[in-house]
Amino acid sequence: MNNNLLNKTGGRRPAVFFDRDGTLIDDIGYLSDPGKVFFYNGVPEALKKLVDRGYLLVVITNQSGIGRGYFEEETAIAVNLSLLNLLEEKGVGLSAVYYCPHHPDERCLCRKPGVLMLKRAIDELGIDCSSSWVVGDTDKDVHAGMNAGLRAILVETGKPEKGDLPADVMRSRSIADAVIRILDQETG
Repeated sequence: MNNNLLNKTGGRRPAVFFDRDGTLIDDIGYLSDPGKVFFYNGVPEALKKLVDRGYLLVVITNQSGIGRGYFEEETAIAVNLSLLNLLEEKGVGLSAVYYCPHHPDERCLCRKPGVLMLKRAIDELGIDCSSSWVVGDTDKDVHAGMNAGLRAILVETGKPEKGDLPADVMRSRSIADAVIRILDQETG
């Protein structure tokens, strides 16, 4: 087992999985320009609070623009590297970015609300599901988290339609608000 993934007790680490577009950054539709990665207000500062409390931060994102032929996979990787670098400049390290490159018609298992990206991250990073969360701006994000046995928060950013969700799904106005709720649950 990789020692840098262990918490203070020697067990698996908690994580927060974030959707990318519409959750952490502006959703401009099929983002293909690394220079157009713009965080919502307060995102890096909120993420830093989680890192300081020992959470791994993982981005899980559907990138059907690749499967649709709008841009190449290298372009998606460049955008994700821009995200990583901008967060690093703010003192926030992401543990990983997982993306689904498939067209929705392919019915792959990795495209949210499928759980393959989450399951891979859980296995590869040694994540403790009982203390981990998924935060996203759509019903697909929330359902992916719930399908993987994680707690989920819907943020009221990004896409205006939120789909069909159970009434008891936790909702937050922003990432900053979601982080406060996660940390409150930790101590409560």
